[in-house]
Amino acid sequence: MTSDAATGNTQNDLERGLSAIASRIMPGGRGAAGVRRLSGGATQEIFRFELATADGPVPLILRRAPGGLRVSDTAVGLETEAKLIAAAGAVGAPVPAVPYVLGEDDGLGHGFIMGFVEGETLGGRIVKSPDLAAARPGLARACGEILARVHTIDPAAFPTLKRQTPRELVEQWRGAYRASAWPRPVFELAFRWLDQNCPAATRMRLVHGDFRNGNLMIGPDGVRAVLDWELAHVGDPMEDLGWICVNSWRFGASDKPVGGFGQREDLWAGYEAISGEAVDRASANWWEVFGTLRWGVMCSGMTAAFRGADPSVERAVIARRTSETEVDLMRLLASGT
Repeated sequence: MTSDAATGNTQNDLERGLSAIASRIMPGGRGAAGVRRLSGGATQEIFRFELATADGPVPLILRRAPGGLRVSDTAVGLETEAKLIAAAGAVGAPVPAVPYVLGEDDGLGHGFIMGFVEGETLGGRIVKSPDLAAARPGLARACGEILARVHTIDPAAFPTLKRQTPRELVEQWRGAYRASAWPRPVFELAFRWLDQNCPAATRMRLVHGDFRNGNLMIGPDGVRAVLDWELAHVGDPMEDLGWICVNSWRFGASDKPVGGFGQREDLWAGYEAISGEAVDRASANWWEVFGTLRWGVMCSGMTAAFRGADPSVERAVIARRTSETEVDLMRLLASGT
């Protein structure tokens, strides 16, 4: 019997639970088999399984809160995330199908079932794999087109999402930085620059919040799915265009600012072609600086976690990346961004 040490749930238990609701997941569903935990999913559990049907097995994904329990107030919630994915699909963004959202009487906790999409999500492979060489030149423009579609989703359909202006986000992350109680002059300089150049909150849209290389499913034909919607909120749409350009998401291909596979101009051109709106270059660059600082603060916060409740190698490695973001910030600020 295999088990998930992080939650104490046996995968056999999950298989029995999914089998019990097989007909709810998909009409004609007869049972579940082959449940196995997948790597990835820093805050949520991800399992792959096969749903038996009269037409043969259908590969599916269970995305679930750890142990099925809702424990985080920083994410949108898996039920809302499932609705966001459906809304994105409705406006033409590539996303997995979501055939079923878990209910209380299903006995599996909080989560949802989505279709399995074949492809690559590891950023390092996406920027280097020969199998994806033909796709890479078109990825930056495709990302711009996708984001333009995402930003047409009506925020009124998601009243529980946080509404965060640029200045509010700066203050949020300044508070997180100060909580670390460790002075970093480069961060102080970056916060000062962000304060002095903060864009006005004139175009508030629904934004993905974590649109980057690593949260995209890529195949030889391009972007197959946008994943991980848990940080979606209502904010400046340029936030998404800046975040994907943060150097940490280039996986060593620093000469290609967009995810390590393309140029900003292609990203912006794709966005403008679909949205019919001009990209505010200065705002997009401001968000790239903000995103770099945000990731730096997140990395530095891993030190406390490593010294406390989670002394794992992963926490230590991420904490060490703080210095990388300091170098990135100095380069951005020195370039006159």
